[in-house]
Parts: sequence; structure tokens; C-alpha cells
Amino acid sequence: MTAVTRRGAFGTLAIGAATAAVPALAAGPAPEPWAKGPEGQRKADLGNGRFLNPILAGDHPDPSILKDGADYYMTFSTFDAYPGLVIWRSRDLVNWTPVMAALTTNIGSVWAPELIKHQGRFYIYIPARFPDRRSTYVITAENIEGPWSEPVNLDLPKHIDPGHAVGEDGRRYLFLSGGDRVALSDDGLSTVGAVEHVYDPWRYPADWDVEGFAPEGPKVLRRGDWFYMITAVGGTAGPPTGHMVIVARSRSIHGPWENHPANPVVRTRSAAERWWSRGHATLVEGPRGDWWMVYHGYENGFWTLGRQCLLDPIEWTADGWFHAKGGDLSKPIRMPGGERVPHGMALSDDFSTDRLGVQWSFQAPGGNETARVVRRDGALVLAASGTSPRDSAPLVCIAGDPAYEVEVEIEIAPGGTAGVVLHYDRQLYCGLGFDEKAFVTHQYGQERGRPANPHGRRVFIRMRNDRHIVSFHTSGDGRSWTKFDRQMEVSGYHHNVRGGFLALRPGLYSAGTGEARFRNFTYRAL
Repeated sequence: MTAVTRRGAFGTLAIGAATAAVPALAAGPAPEPWAKGPEGQRKADLGNGRFLNPILAGDHPDPSILKDGADYYMTFSTFDAYPGLVIWRSRDLVNWTPVMAALTTNIGSVWAPELIKHQGRFYIYIPARFPDRRSTYVITAENIEGPWSEPVNLDLPKHIDPGHAVGEDGRRYLFLSGGDRVALSDDGLSTVGAVEHVYDPWRYPADWDVEGFAPEGPKVLRRGDWFYMITAVGGTAGPPTGHMVIVARSRSIHGPWENHPANPVVRTRSAAERWWSRGHATLVEGPRGDWWMVYHGYENGFWTLGRQCLLDPIEWTADGWFHAKGGDLSKPIRMPGGERVPHGMALSDDFSTDRLGVQWSFQAPGGNETARVVRRDGALVLAASGTSPRDSAPLVCIAGDPAYEVEVEIEIAPGGTAGVVLHYDRQLYCGLGFDEKAFVTHQYGQERGRPANPHGRRVFIRMRNDRHIVSFHTSGDGRSWTKFDRQMEVSGYHHNVRGGFLALRPGLYSAGTGEARFRNFTYRAL
């Protein structure tokens, strides 16, 4: 894939495919057979004509999917991570490969985008918020691989989760959270008129355990004589039984909307199920002409991995409605068919190219973060920023495995501090760093101790997250390793504790003064 260069608030950045993986670490416990797949991405395709969810493991929430001929494209909420809005491509709905990151200009925390194609042009509608303001933006491109335009502000400060639709009148609309809607101009780059309320969503029984009503994520599909609106209600986290998918339909884009008699069509009914808080669905036609839903869910016991992307078969019924066929999605499902593409992406990086791999993003970035990055002599050189992971905008990636370890060689300049981190947000993270004289232990988003560092300014660090038990090993030469005398338990580093809808991501940080050099970042699922 050709790298695409864009200029935005983060400076000039080459965004391309992930760099080649470096050799694997020493063998560990064998994973479950279904989980064994490409590095950093559990394998959905079982190789026997069946697949097992998730189709994209790790933090891939609020999926927006587009069918374009034989190709499928999908993107997700990326919240505080930049570059953001990584676009993925598939031909069978199960095997996915990254194309590029479409958004480099920082417009705030990105929530529930909408990827569409209209009259030969691609659009992504993007709700985003800073602490003091929020709106919905749009970026466009003639080619899915870019270049993508700079964001255009649609001035919608009170809504999230846009869903694009074209009515029987030929006009374009954005359906919004809360059952609201606004008309768009013909070019889709501005709104026309005021926001109007058009739908009162179906309500669940009062005795159900949910986070809150919160109607959001409306997606509108036209099929035959009907427009179908698929909406999420119940809150996206909180109790595992909260989030759900509801459906309404109308003969006209203008309503009235009739609720599905069997709502909700998808819901986690018990905390014993494998997938919790299932919701935020989009319908798509499969390669064989059958139909599917993509939506997100938390894995039972692993809120830390974020909301993962799930694929559920549906069946249309004679009365013009549909129902979901996948049940609780804990069992293998027949493959949709279609051509397979390479699945997932390598998270390991030997830093041998001049391109920032698409697996990397800055968490909670400030201004021109990419100006801090240089590739030099087989190393990633990251200029120091801030004093700790709290304010240094760590460089992180999405882990999709319940158990994994990362290893990296780090060399710091005088006055610098650097290390590895498991980062949720600025207030909640853990990790291990070092300066010239001492290790720096991070836990609960705080510095917890500075024991002596016998290795000086060059240290190898191995961090293992084994189903929420985190441990570290250190070495001065990469051959002889010593277990660090502090282990951690991180199952509480997630949204239901901290808020923010994020996930726990492994990464690198460089703070203090000067710069840090990182060599041979290696990721391995356990």
C-alpha cells in the first residue's frame, strides 16, 4: 500500500501500513486454537468455513461499515488517539487489513463516525469534542486511500453519532442522537435549516438493568419500499445487560416510524454470556447476498480491551422485518463468503523505515506531536515532552489479546526519562520507566517508587499483561533478565471505573529533557 502524506495540526506525517514484525519472543503458553492468528489480532477466520467473533479484536467501537462493489470498508471511534479514524478493508467481512488513518488534524475526542460513499465520493462524518466545545465535522476524499480533506465544521454542538441517509426526495440528511435529524446541502459539507426531532425511540421495560436510555448511533438503510432506522439504547457500558439494538421503519424518510414488534433485536441478556453491552449496529449486505450486522461489545471480564467489533448474521422475514441469528455470538458462525485478504496488522516495529506504522497513535496529544518523532539508525527517536505518562502524550497501539507481552530497548539522553506504559488516559495508567539513576514505577496513574537503576541510560524492558496481571523484566544487554520487584493487577483500568470509553493500550513514553531512542519493539500474544 502506498503511504499517504497529509499536513494538519500534527505537522507532516507519512501514514502507511504497519512495519514488518521482528522475530517473536521465546515461546509461552499456547493460546486457545481459535485465538491463534496474526500478531496483535486474534484470528476470527477458523479456516474451516466458519469464524468466531470478534472480527476485529481490541478497541474497535462504534463500527461504521460501507459496501463499495466487492469491497467493504470500516472505521471506528478513535477518541483521544491521533492519527485517528483508521480505515480497514475486507472482501468477506471477516478478514480485514488496514488501509490508512484518515484523520490527523486534532478536532478533539472522536465519537462514532459515519463512513459513506455518495455519488462517487467518500465522506466521514465525525462527532468530536474538546472539554470546552464540541461539534460534528466532515472530511472527504475521491479515493479511500486519500488524501482526505481537512475537517469542515458542521456546527452541531448538541448531538453525536451522525447517520447519513438519502431520502425518497433525493435530499441528504444526518440522523442524530436523541431521535433528531438535520438536512444537508447537496455537497454534504453544510447543514440546511434547523435540527428537528423526528423519532421517539422504543423504550425497554423499566425493570431491566441498563446504564440509561441514551438513544444514539442511528443508522438508516433503504431496502425495497422501506427505510429502516437501527438505533442503540440502554447506554454503551455500565451493566453488561444495558446496551441493545432497536429497529424502526417507515415508508418515507420523513416518517412516521413504526417500531419493530420484537425490539430489541440484539441484547446481552445475562452477564454469563461471552459478549457484554452489545449494540451500535449497522446493517450490510454480504458477498453472497445475505445480510449481516456489525456492532460492538465488551468481552466478558475484559472491559480493559475496550469495545470489540462483532459480526452477526440476520434474516429478513416475510413481513419485511429482520431478526438476528447469531445468538450470544459465543459459537462459530458460517463464513459470509467472498475473497480473503490478509487479516490484522503487526504491532511489532523494528523502526527500520521512515514511516510511522498505522498501528501507532499519540494518546491525548497536544499540538505538533509528530514533530517529536524521527527515525534514525534503526531507532525511533522520540523527543521528550512533559514529566511523566500523564502529560507526555505516549505513543500507543491497540492490543486485542487478553494476554501478551511487549519488549523494547530504550536509550535516554541526559535529563531524560522513558519507558513502557499501559495507558488508559492521563489519570489512569501503569508502567515502568527509568532515568540515569533510578527506575520509575507508575501505578494507578501515579508515581509509586524510584528504586535504583543499575543499567544507566540504556535499558531493555519487557512488560507482560497476562489477563490483567502485569509484570516487568529488565536487562542491561537484552540477554540476562531480572524480574522487577513490583507486579500489578489492572482489571479495573476501564470505563466503568474511570469513564471516557477508552481501552488499556500498551505504548512508549519519553519525558523530561532531550530524547529517547527505542529499538526493536516486539509484541507477542501469549
